[in-house]
Amino acid sequence: MTEQLSPAARSDIEHHLHSYTNLPQHEQTGPLVLSHGKGIYVYDEQGREFIEGLAGLWCTSLGFGEDALVEAATEQMRKLPYYHTFASSGTEPPVKLAERLKVIAPTPMSKVYFTNSGSEANDTVVKMVWYYNNSVGRPQKKKIISRIKGYHGVTVASASLTGIPINHDDFDLPIANILHTDCPHHYRYAEPGESEEDFATRLADNLDKMIKAEGPDTVAAFIAEPVMGAGGVIVPPATYFEKIQAVLKKHDVLMIADEVICGFGRTGNFWGSETFNIEPDILVCSKALSSGYLPISAVLINEAIYQGLVDESRKIGVFGHGFTQSGNPICAAVALRTLELMEERNIVEHARSLAPHFQEKLRAFADHPLVGEARGIGLLGAVELVADKDKKTPFDPAKKVGYSLMGRAREQGLIIRCLGDVAVFCPPLIIDETQIDELFERFSRALDATEKSA
Repeated sequence: MTEQLSPAARSDIEHHLHSYTNLPQHEQTGPLVLSHGKGIYVYDEQGREFIEGLAGLWCTSLGFGEDALVEAATEQMRKLPYYHTFASSGTEPPVKLAERLKVIAPTPMSKVYFTNSGSEANDTVVKMVWYYNNSVGRPQKKKIISRIKGYHGVTVASASLTGIPINHDDFDLPIANILHTDCPHHYRYAEPGESEEDFATRLADNLDKMIKAEGPDTVAAFIAEPVMGAGGVIVPPATYFEKIQAVLKKHDVLMIADEVICGFGRTGNFWGSETFNIEPDILVCSKALSSGYLPISAVLINEAIYQGLVDESRKIGVFGHGFTQSGNPICAAVALRTLELMEERNIVEHARSLAPHFQEKLRAFADHPLVGEARGIGLLGAVELVADKDKKTPFDPAKKVGYSLMGRAREQGLIIRCLGDVAVFCPPLIIDETQIDELFERFSRALDATEKSA
């Protein structure tokens, strides 16, 4: 059985995350072609400077032009630029990287499987969950529950996990055995007067009802980002994950933490799982793993799941899954050096220390006439634009107010991303307090200009 998004859920998502493929006619000025970058700044062909307010695509945590990462890639390229991980083969960098990831994982993990993107990693997770349950004699326990507005990638399986209509429409998605439960956005979906804790209780109860309705013997796993990224930087309500995990444990359902955006210091702790008390059986990471310098992602699994994969592989004769570039030695060397630099420079502590100032500046926009909610955690945030603050009424999607804001921010020397009418922020973790002030000053000018034309 496949759980399709309800008409009401679809309408809401399309209102807030309507297709972001076309800018208004007056802003169609051609693509932004960048030539180089340094620190939190990037520069276009004409030499114009921009603060990169989204760290590329949530990934360039150490900023641009980091020579230590260039040197790590160059050194490994000279040693051995490529080798595969098939037929019991491998190279030193991914071995070291795997051991390092196991040490810093938020819960005990046994093995690490490398892929090339968050999409590939989550696609791999789906296959591993199904394979594991076949191994332990539960061939019916295959359904994976994701969440409305959750984002987990764009391959066939990972896009099915993603709970956003534009990633499903006319791709014939989602595939079978993928379900979607409530989005945990208190501002949008809480009932009048409902506290965060009560909202979390209701959502956990709804999940419990869904699992019971489907049959606990058919539900294998639940996947969640600690903070929803592409869904609009949605921070979970208080007690949410504690209550959700209690339901999962009751029904023997695996917890999958998608740390592709939240991992490596973004929420003020090394993992978003630590920030929200998540205890994953499987953890997926990418993006900041190499500071975005080279494509690499990782799937961390616990011992029980690993043993299941081993047993089934022995029965079949091989674990029939893999990618040509899995564990690429150059990518792994850069990722390993990224983790070393994070430790040497106390990047997580730096991000944690700046988070209060970042959030103060961000949340000050809640008083702006165009803003319904300013939200975030750590060095991650969003500003949601509305037509009516009191009623939380969104703008008509046809007006493309968010895209207008994105274009005006660019005019002010700031690159942000607007997901529909939600402006999101995720600057490089190396940003300093003065640069945070400048980022939000440029955004303020863009927001004021957008108000005049909205």
